[in-house]
Amino acid sequence: MDVRQMQYFLCLAQEGNVTRAARRLNIVQPALSMQVAKLEQSLGRKLFHRTAQGVSLTPAGETLLQIVDPILKDIDRAKEAMTQLDGKVSGRVSIGMITSAAQSTLPLSSATIAARYPDIHLLVCEGYTETMLEWVTAGQLDLAIVNMPSRRTPLAARHVLDEEMMLAHRTAIDLGLPKMVPCARLADLDLVIPSRRHGLRRILDEVAAEAGITLNPRLEIDTLSAVCEVVATTDLVTILPGIALQAMLAAGRIKARRLRAPTVVRSLAWVTNPRRAVSSAMSAVMEVISEDLQAAATSASRLARR
Repeated sequence: MDVRQMQYFLCLAQEGNVTRAARRLNIVQPALSMQVAKLEQSLGRKLFHRTAQGVSLTPAGETLLQIVDPILKDIDRAKEAMTQLDGKVSGRVSIGMITSAAQSTLPLSSATIAARYPDIHLLVCEGYTETMLEWVTAGQLDLAIVNMPSRRTPLAARHVLDEEMMLAHRTAIDLGLPKMVPCARLADLDLVIPSRRHGLRRILDEVAAEAGITLNPRLEIDTLSAVCEVVATTDLVTILPGIALQAMLAAGRIKARRLRAPTVVRSLAWVTNPRRAVSSAMSAVMEVISEDLQAAATSASRLARR
């Protein structure tokens, strides 16, 4: 048994599907099947039950999994320890970011990572929370920053920040609203907010239900930069996290008001697959982006109070 066969076996055991496992390993399906067959032949044991729906471990496969998993983790730790002997943090890190986080801090964070850790190869994609959770679970991403899901997830979560979502409108109009706006008033406003595919909309709908109202937006736009531009140039208003509003607040194009009864808060968190070790490169990337997001949220909160 060699390391490659152990890696192939572990990946197939985790995915339960040859197609997904081959895609994750970046190999063709016949190569994966051949290596697993060779492993079964060398051990003299059948490791997987094969059905039209996928594969599952046999009792022998379950036993092997308990042995192989810690071995591969030790190998990963050994490789990382060797790369750190010269003080360098290196490696390939693939991350996912929800739109509000990516648009607010990604350029700054990417530049910092490139300058501080030149041996880290960073790959970034943007999408919805649900998509990010699926991709981390499937091993297509190492980690992702998401709106903390309300449902239970098998992924490990690391809290980044809790951030108020605020009511925003263009600077030139007077809506006759107090500085702290009751959520019940939202039913009477012309809103432009994300659609129900968006994690932020789920938060808004939950808060609306708590306040005993229904949100009836005039426009639904999932691109948050477009939402901000619409608000800055029309009489429509929106409800977004501070970091999504920061650039427009700093430019003086919009104003923001806090909400109450209840306050509207979203929680950001990093999610990782607990089956995969968190490398020093992943930790370094998380640290830089987390610090930038926290700074952006603090800045937005300060700008909203001016």
